Amino acid sequence: MTDQTGRTKVAIIGSGNIGTDLMIKIMRNAQHLEMAAMVGIDPNSDGLARAAKFGFEAISTGVDGLLESPQIDEIGIVFDATSAGAHQYNNDKLAPLGIRMIDLTPAAIGPYTIPAVNLEEHIEAPNVNMVTCGGQATIPIVAAISRVVPVAYGEIVASIASKSAGPGTRANIDEFTETTSAAIEKVGGARRGKAIIILNPAEPPLMMRDTVFALVALPEGDDVETVKQQIKDSVAKMVADVAAYVPGYQMVQEVQITAIPEDQPVQTLLVDGEEITPTHQVSVFLKVEGAGMYLPAYAGNLDIMTSAAVQMAEKIAANGNPRLAAAGAGKEN
Repeated sequence: MTDQTGRTKVAIIGSGNIGTDLMIKIMRNAQHLEMAAMVGIDPNSDGLARAAKFGFEAISTGVDGLLESPQIDEIGIVFDATSAGAHQYNNDKLAPLGIRMIDLTPAAIGPYTIPAVNLEEHIEAPNVNMVTCGGQATIPIVAAISRVVPVAYGEIVASIASKSAGPGTRANIDEFTETTSAAIEKVGGARRGKAIIILNPAEPPLMMRDTVFALVALPEGDDVETVKQQIKDSVAKMVADVAAYVPGYQMVQEVQITAIPEDQPVQTLLVDGEEITPTHQVSVFLKVEGAGMYLPAYAGNLDIMTSAAVQMAEKIAANGNPRLAAAGAGKEN
């Protein structure tokens, strides 16, 4: 599972934009990973052509072709950049071999993983799910707020350039909202989560923009200003943590914390029987600029996914031999 340099050999399933960007990030930046094979189903795809040019094995017959590769016994980690439906098939094929899966689709077979929040918790998981681009950008902020005060409701809006949304993204819109909403609760700590994605057709294409909206209950009296500052400090630290592996990740203005007017009903946004009565809303505004390695700079939505996936794989590889004796495919969320 490792080459002569001690790096873990990896394969990528999905030779589209995300898979190709992953390959280039691994080539340029990875310390513990070694690119072995690119797998697709279109023999004429740019990703497979580039992989072959770089000297990697290019497989155009999907995961079944990967299973026939002479390198299959040496590969420890496989990134899946296909679709939610395809990932289930791919995982079923590879899990019995003990190969670790980094899932960049909304399939959510394995636990939701946001490197800045819960990377260490899932080092041993056979399959980890990287949620969605909107989730990677916003859930860290929800988690940062919930570390200070309970979040009764967390809502995220991810606006991405239409040009950066390929067929896979468009086919997975329903799964995007469901998976991201669930991860806002599971990883972000919100009692109720909601996710919205907008494909912006503007020309020239706009950078990825994300808004986090949280309803929280702050204490009365003199402590309220102290808690507000604690929230701002927690968010600022989290932004820095994410930017450590996604350099184009930034907050575009100061965290906004405002009192909820008495005549503004918010109960319809809360879970049934919610005991927390929100007093304030916290708004955080973000921008994600891509690194421009393969994708254009406006495709920050794809860049944050590939950056998070590489971060997770690097940690798994650094932790030791990633190949498992056997791997289950059970739901872990």
